[in-house]
Amino acid sequence: MTRWTRGETGGGVDTSAFAESEPIRWRSFDGREITGFLYRPPSRFTGKRPVLISIHGGPEDQFTPYYLGRWNYVLDQVGIALIYPNVRGSSGFGRTFLDLDNDLRREDALHDLGALLDWIAAQPDLDASRVMVSGFSYGGYLSLSMAAAYAARIRGAIDLVGPSNLVTFLETTADYRRDLRRVEYGDERDPAMRAFLERIAPLTGSDKITKPLLVFQGANDPAVPLAETERIVAAVQKPDAGLVCPGKGRGPRLPQAPQRRLPVLSHGDVSAAVSVRVKSATIPFLRLVYKD
Repeated sequence: MTRWTRGETGGGVDTSAFAESEPIRWRSFDGREITGFLYRPPSRFTGKRPVLISIHGGPEDQFTPYYLGRWNYVLDQVGIALIYPNVRGSSGFGRTFLDLDNDLRREDALHDLGALLDWIAAQPDLDASRVMVSGFSYGGYLSLSMAAAYAARIRGAIDLVGPSNLVTFLETTADYRRDLRRVEYGDERDPAMRAFLERIAPLTGSDKITKPLLVFQGANDPAVPLAETERIVAAVQKPDAGLVCPGKGRGPRLPQAPQRRLPVLSHGDVSAAVSVRVKSATIPFLRLVYKD
């Protein structure tokens, strides 16, 4: 038998040294089991390893193991363990689980991540004192939420096009998707729901975001408008770097996209060197924030 394809690597890439994903499970605040996947660095890295928690968007998306691309470098060359959680609200676990984070239950997904921090602390090979969080879109919202709620337990956060306030997000997201998002997040026109969403917004708790923050935003994103990122940057006034990609919409990934920086302010001794490429900004930030 002759193999004709090489999957997602496109051929020419030796995948024999790539880390295998490990399914993990932990109990959340209400006793419900939450799951995810862990990628461990090679055994040549000794001692407890720093951890990056990468939170999917949606919220109805689901992480399943796939070719990690550049994140293989983070594993194999930097020695950072990667965890991809599927918190409540993720698809693939039944309708009940899918709806567990709707409307007034929005904070429960954040508590799932708090329980994940407890799980990390119980692992002999993971360093609970060196944990970072990252997320795209709704995952960015949760990343900001963790930066505010668990500042004492994380080293830093990365937000890629995440809403900083679900009220202003619902008011300004593209018309074609607003009603669908209201079903998920709640109707901001209802006074009680509006007050709840304002209370739990990362923007409201921005004074608690004391650790390094790296943010990315496409200037023309129709789903999460630029103002969502500009507001959190203005409120926190401590991001290590913020990048806006003019002319870019959802997911600014083009390699040579010109960029406008949001105000770049250092936090403590950390100042991330940000290149023209969005992808190139993350690894220097990780190295600097994890450095003891």
